[in-house]
Amino acid sequence: MHRQSLDGCWEFRGGGSRDWMPATVPGCVHTDLLSLKRIPDPFVGDNERLVQWVAESDFEYRKVFDAEDGLLAEERLYLECDGLDTIATLYLNGRRIGQADNMFVRWRFDVSGLVKERDNELIVRFTSPLKYTRPRMKVEPLISPSMSIPGAPYIRKAPYQFGWDWGPKLPTMGIWRSVRLCGYSLARIEDVHIRQMHTRSKVVLTARVLLERYEHAPIRLVMRVTSPDGDVDESMSELKVSDTVSTLVAEITKPKLWYPRGYGEQPLYNVTIEALSNGTLLDAVSFRIGLRTLKLVQKPDRYGNSFTFVVNGIPIFCKGANWIPADIFPSRVSRQRYEQLLKSAAEANFNMLRVWGGGIYEDEVFYDLCDELGILVWHDFMFSCSVYPGDDEFIENVVREAVDNIRRIRHHPCLALWCGNNEMEWGWVEWGWSGHLSSKHKENYDKLFHNILPKVCAREDPDTPYWASSPSSGTPFVDPNGESSGDGHYWEVWHGMVPFTEYRKHFHRFVSEFGFQSLPHIETIRTFADEKDLNLTSYVMEYHQRHPRGNELMITYLARTFRLPKDFESLIYLTQVLQAEAIRCGVEHWRRNRHRVSGTLYWQLNDCWQVASWSSIDYFGRWKALHYAAKRFYAPVLLSAEEDGKRVQLHITNDTLNKFEGLVRWSLETLNGDTIECGEKEVEVAPQSSGRFLNLNFSRLINEENERRVVLVYELLCDEERMSMCTVNFVPPKHLELEPPEISFTVNEGDEVFTVVLSAKSLAKFVWLYLPGYDVVFSDNCFDLPAGRTVTIAITKIKGLTARAIERKLRIKSLIDSYA
Repeated sequence: MHRQSLDGCWEFRGGGSRDWMPATVPGCVHTDLLSLKRIPDPFVGDNERLVQWVAESDFEYRKVFDAEDGLLAEERLYLECDGLDTIATLYLNGRRIGQADNMFVRWRFDVSGLVKERDNELIVRFTSPLKYTRPRMKVEPLISPSMSIPGAPYIRKAPYQFGWDWGPKLPTMGIWRSVRLCGYSLARIEDVHIRQMHTRSKVVLTARVLLERYEHAPIRLVMRVTSPDGDVDESMSELKVSDTVSTLVAEITKPKLWYPRGYGEQPLYNVTIEALSNGTLLDAVSFRIGLRTLKLVQKPDRYGNSFTFVVNGIPIFCKGANWIPADIFPSRVSRQRYEQLLKSAAEANFNMLRVWGGGIYEDEVFYDLCDELGILVWHDFMFSCSVYPGDDEFIENVVREAVDNIRRIRHHPCLALWCGNNEMEWGWVEWGWSGHLSSKHKENYDKLFHNILPKVCAREDPDTPYWASSPSSGTPFVDPNGESSGDGHYWEVWHGMVPFTEYRKHFHRFVSEFGFQSLPHIETIRTFADEKDLNLTSYVMEYHQRHPRGNELMITYLARTFRLPKDFESLIYLTQVLQAEAIRCGVEHWRRNRHRVSGTLYWQLNDCWQVASWSSIDYFGRWKALHYAAKRFYAPVLLSAEEDGKRVQLHITNDTLNKFEGLVRWSLETLNGDTIECGEKEVEVAPQSSGRFLNLNFSRLINEENERRVVLVYELLCDEERMSMCTVNFVPPKHLELEPPEISFTVNEGDEVFTVVLSAKSLAKFVWLYLPGYDVVFSDNCFDLPAGRTVTIAITKIKGLTARAIERKLRIKSLIDSYA
């Protein structure tokens, strides 16, 4: 066995140029042109328009290399390409070795006898994706999102690169994942499928190993399972000279089980499988697994049918968001960037992410980090909002894609669900597709998502549930976005312009999409816009708003809720507060009804460029107000308020596996802190439950004369420590008679963090802290600070940041500063 990486320095040419230019693999045409300054940054201004020629052009990549010592001694040589984007023909030393037509597939080409000791030339020629799709669209146009370049359904390539209502139109080409030469003798390991059987006291692992043989020879398979504590269990199997399949078994006593975040620990076991002949290592593969059971329970109840993920026998309330690719050019997404985004999700109490079907099957590091952090993954196949072909060649390509990615990902304990597509069943039922297309297209859909893919999943990964579409009721083409069964996407808040409180009228069994837009931070905006463009309706700002009604909807909701902002930065602040309030209203409602609703995944966690969008973290990893709010509304124990006029119900939701005992304290008070009425109540909340604990009626205390000057402050305490503090106002925030809160603060330095202790003389709504010049994450932000209370905020120490710098540079604003 010998592996030689071909990553690193390559050459490329195209777009009318005959000269070879330096390139980097993994990468893509756009990133290579950008590094050479052959194109402007497409993320700045409207430069995207100036680089459209790239997607219209063909390109080729070349690498000249010498074979490493020992490689040519192997019996078989393969060129292994983890990702070719997308329509490619490959040549080695002048010989055509194969073609690729799927961005999502790992390709392997037999190059035995073609590799020389010196001066090998490998060429990969890419055809423009638009040249590939355009003639097919002329023969038979297919539906895809209106804001995208037509034709994406015809090519197995990341759909979002053709444009979405949050992304640019930049379909690229290139070698976007690693490339290597691999040499084998006698045999190689083709596939390993690890399964688990759980009993009370042990877990039995079986590993079905499939070999690709080149000669008849006895082969020994060895499996080593290393526990989190370092204990090693070894098993082996002897294969006869012609056997290609064998099953290895390991018995783990006293197993350490893997749990989603918030329900237990995430211990991981390492599994290594080796193929040997006469003591010589032929091939080896390694996996990292977690021991757990997972079921999707759909059980009849008085509301219809449940939709609950159950891990190790524990029903999980799923809390999280939808994940899109972290860059329009995914080869740029580093491990550090994955870590920053996923650790931010974990810090906000996420236990699930949905890998959305318009993106990509993510890099291995994504799933590794989700395993470590206890974040379950709802995984769409890469189909979204479109009508796809159904011919045999297309289906064969899709099956190859599904098999390859299932085999790559299925061993990860984070994997919770395979989902066929995003919103396509909804499209057939409610978007009018049936009226525009022949019946064969609906039949093709039915065949692929209700027949072919479920069979592939059942064969390749029977331990992970399959779900045909999102949203879906589970019955094909029947009430796909209904509330009695399956999952739902609720978009009337936003698209329908209904009030945030409309969330409270809906009870989808699992809410897998809902969202609200905001602007990114001013520092992010300044990376694509000049000072003269810092106006919501400037050309550049509208260019970085891809939803046709996005700015209109933000302003409409803003005018309902807040006073008009005094400047552009105040507008940014208000859109972020508005977004946080919208999603909070929905999540708190659904968590109050956890007996009926089993999960909420808001749209969306992240961005692929600098844009006005639904994300809670912007392109540069900066937390918006929503992400801070998510940390609060996804807290394991949540105190929430449901207001109705002058009445307020206080609910506690306990997602933990332990009984919660604490104290609810409330105060109806003026904005400057004078108490009108107050009270407190000791509470006990059963594990994994939610209930109403206080029903407050202030009808006799609040009237037209004082309603703009009073608020309810409610707090949750445990062992005399405050867990949360929020407020309810009885008029829209724009009508509150706020006064300058005169916020004061002190800074203290600890071993690992700085603490900032804040207080105010009158109510400060939506307090926002920021440190110009430092991208820090505060322990909390965008919170209410009532008069007479203190709030302590922690800042993790970073290089160059001192207590004195915080005292000097910390900026604090609240709602009144947006207009006064």
